[in-house]
Amino acid sequence: MRLQRSRSRRRQPPGAAFTLVEVVISAAIATIALASIIYGYVSAATRAEWSAYSLAANSIAMQKVEQFRAAKWDTQAYPAVDELQTTNFPVDVEILDIPRSGTNIVYATNFTTLSAVSTNPPLKQIRVDCVWRFMSRGLFTNTLVTYRAPDQ
Repeated sequence: MRLQRSRSRRRQPPGAAFTLVEVVISAAIATIALASIIYGYVSAATRAEWSAYSLAANSIAMQKVEQFRAAKWDTQAYPAVDELQTTNFPVDVEILDIPRSGTNIVYATNFTTLSAVSTNPPLKQIRVDCVWRFMSRGLFTNTLVTYRAPDQ
């Protein structure tokens, strides 16, 4: 017994194709999808750049904290030594350590605050605020706070 397949082709009636409305809607959907993908990449790149600025500002603030930690403060010496004074650490402006070319230098300003927490035992609080600007979005501040006891 031999079976044979019938090969029948269904012919579409003349003029059967996509309508103009279908083409316009599919083009709009494709445009929205492509714009969303591009917006996502731009947002991710902007956020990554902001993170780099923030990390660089944090590094500058940490350098200032390390300067405070390295200052001599010995209450048991004669005469007592206290280099841990606000006047020894004025407001300073530094360049953020980020990749740059040409004139896209970003400056950061360090403000230091020193306050006595207690006198017995002697303890001081050190606060460093690093203020920096990111594009046209305004000023941002990285703050580091630590405590310091005198040298032993």
